[in-house]
Amino acid sequence: MSHRGLRRRDWLAGSLGLAAATGAAASREGPKTLRLALPATETQLDPAQSESSYYTYQVIASIFESPLGYDYLARPPRLVPLTAEALPEIPADYRQITLRIRPGIFFADDPAFQGRPRELTAADYVYSLKRFYDPRWNSADLYIFEGAKLLGLSELRQQALKSGKPFDYDTEVEGLKALDRYTLRIRLADPDPRFVYQLALPYLSGAVAREVAERYGPDIGTHPVGTGAYRLASWRRGSLIVLERSPGFRGEVYSGQPAETPLAQSIAHELSGQRLPLIDRIEFSIIEEPQPYWLSFVNGRLDMIEARGSYGQLAVPNGHLAPFLRKQGVQLALEPQADMQMTYFNCEDPVVGGNTPEKVALRRAIALAHDGALWRRIVRGGLAVPAQSPIAPYTYGYEPDYRSEMSEYDPAKARALLDLYGYVDRDGDGWREAPDGRPLTLRIASLADQLGRDGNEVWYRSLRAVGLRVVFEPAGWGELLRRSRAGSLMMWGYAWSAATPDGAFFLGIAYGPNASESNDARFRLPAFDKLYERQRVLPDGPERAALMREAKNLMVAYMPYKVHGHRIQADLLQPWLRHYWRHPFMRDIWRYLDLASH
Repeated sequence: MSHRGLRRRDWLAGSLGLAAATGAAASREGPKTLRLALPATETQLDPAQSESSYYTYQVIASIFESPLGYDYLARPPRLVPLTAEALPEIPADYRQITLRIRPGIFFADDPAFQGRPRELTAADYVYSLKRFYDPRWNSADLYIFEGAKLLGLSELRQQALKSGKPFDYDTEVEGLKALDRYTLRIRLADPDPRFVYQLALPYLSGAVAREVAERYGPDIGTHPVGTGAYRLASWRRGSLIVLERSPGFRGEVYSGQPAETPLAQSIAHELSGQRLPLIDRIEFSIIEEPQPYWLSFVNGRLDMIEARGSYGQLAVPNGHLAPFLRKQGVQLALEPQADMQMTYFNCEDPVVGGNTPEKVALRRAIALAHDGALWRRIVRGGLAVPAQSPIAPYTYGYEPDYRSEMSEYDPAKARALLDLYGYVDRDGDGWREAPDGRPLTLRIASLADQLGRDGNEVWYRSLRAVGLRVVFEPAGWGELLRRSRAGSLMMWGYAWSAATPDGAFFLGIAYGPNASESNDARFRLPAFDKLYERQRVLPDGPERAALMREAKNLMVAYMPYKVHGHRIQADLLQPWLRHYWRHPFMRDIWRYLDLASH
């Protein structure tokens, strides 16, 4: 359980590599290639089957296109048309969205189209959104659409479940219609002022052609075909994903409303009049361990990385770029993130689950025992701020002045709470037993990598200090996702990143009907569910903000999640990388980037 930092010989090797990196990059020939790394194993490259992976989303968003998108350089973030001709028409009751798809957009060539150009139509979006309801795909993101109550679609899904027959894509429903070749209309049972944001996420509303889905069937996740700037060129599972510029992509000339900051204005000036994408090829290497991830960058084999863990401390000490890196021309892009990192308690687990006073007390005591400062130092390299609630900064519902027990580190209070509710050491072995005298052992799942081990060390030290025994269950990302959805984990932690400017998503992770989907904790509390449902249909304003605050208070009181912090992202960029500015919600930014010639 020891925390191991970067050894001196590793640091020197990296230093020598970076010193030669510019020369190595200068010698690159052939297609202009952006070299990136995914620090987690990729999953399906299919919107309906993707497993809520931030890194997989980056690949999917480069291949598929949603009707709407975001202005890359606008802050605050601004919706813009992508494949739509204009922003949608939305009536005052927020129950309907109508938009027109731009004619003349085509899917990348594929054998499924039998040699003919295949134009994007409104019917493709109808089909693509229906796929989330198809039981065959077991979509992890179905809850987003079910919660929005698109008229008739849940009933269509239930027919398939009850009959055991294939999902009926051909039955027309009121909630999702192609009114003509290019006009798409969505109707909702309840007002939803913010559903429009889901139409700007390629991994939720990216267009999939029916011919492709039917040709490749269960293998569609390895045969992504979209209308985006890039197409899949090759894929070695767990090793390398290569995208190449799609020959049939229509291209686009940058236009937008850049923020009034020097960086945004400078990027906008350089992009002015240029046809996108600027990069010919993107290589995503799968590098899960921090050391090879770091050394690939310092040796010039990656164009950018996220500074993480102990390497983050070396690269960005106290939030500043290390002098060694600055000397080599490396750029630091430091951006607070609209996200939160947490550990959930499975509220159906017999040890930590339930809403009885002693079980709530146990969860609160575990949360109070967790050393947040140590976590921020070891796991995040100092690049995080304490979290007071699950709602992330830069989203609606976040309150900078809100304070709660969520951020407290108080082992004495934790011990007192455990004593009060009967979690005491009865046999003198140094470990507490449950109130009924049975042995008490916590089980915490984690990724089987160095960052996972670092996080486990923080938990071990913290829980040992209050007399709680813990064992760790390391595994790969895909395996943990499957076990989490099956409800077989007691505790597990990872990060949720906001996909839209609305903070209600972070309340939705405690909404009862979302259990086994975004609600990994399987938390159920009728009082909370009512608050969530009331705020969801309201427009932004004081009434909604007050309901969201009440919901946050209940999440703190019942503690189904221990939220550790909100991350500050430190991106390290090679000297030759141009036009990079991390967007809080966009995942398809690569088409704006360029590599300087040298």
